[in-house]
Amino acid sequence: GSSSQRRLLSVTARLALSSSSKTSSSSSDEVFKAQNATASDTKPTIFSKILDGSLPADIIYKDDKCIAFRDVNPQAPVHFLVIPRKPIPMLDSATEADVALLGHLMLAAKKVAAQEKLVDGYRLVINNGKQGCQSVYHLHLHVLGGRQLGWPPG
Repeated sequence: GSSSQRRLLSVTARLALSSSSKTSSSSSDEVFKAQNATASDTKPTIFSKILDGSLPADIIYKDDKCIAFRDVNPQAPVHFLVIPRKPIPMLDSATEADVALLGHLMLAAKKVAAQEKLVDGYRLVINNGKQGCQSVYHLHLHVLGGRQLGWPPG
């Protein structure tokens, strides 16, 4: 319907704006997005649209279980996401049957980090739920590197 077309246009416009912008969004923007996202939403996520090809992304790795693509709002010189093709909403939704897939996501992250020449280190982050600042309910690993990262994060 027209409301889903408007949502898609809105998402596409946000993607275009954020990819053309050199500034990163503030922490409060991400918190706002996370507070308004919901795991029970039945609409396709932005990541499922990337997986089905209806939304463009800078895909830098793909195999039969996952894909990796550059974050449209990078928080480090190198910032990409690794997502499973299987639609797992969040880490809390993963089951024992997902153990091999979860391990595969980490090994894919390692492979892409090497491809991106992150030889001095990188960080893997999984945001889980509202207080974990998860804004898209399709499990994803953030991989950040290319500079000295601080501790503690958040």
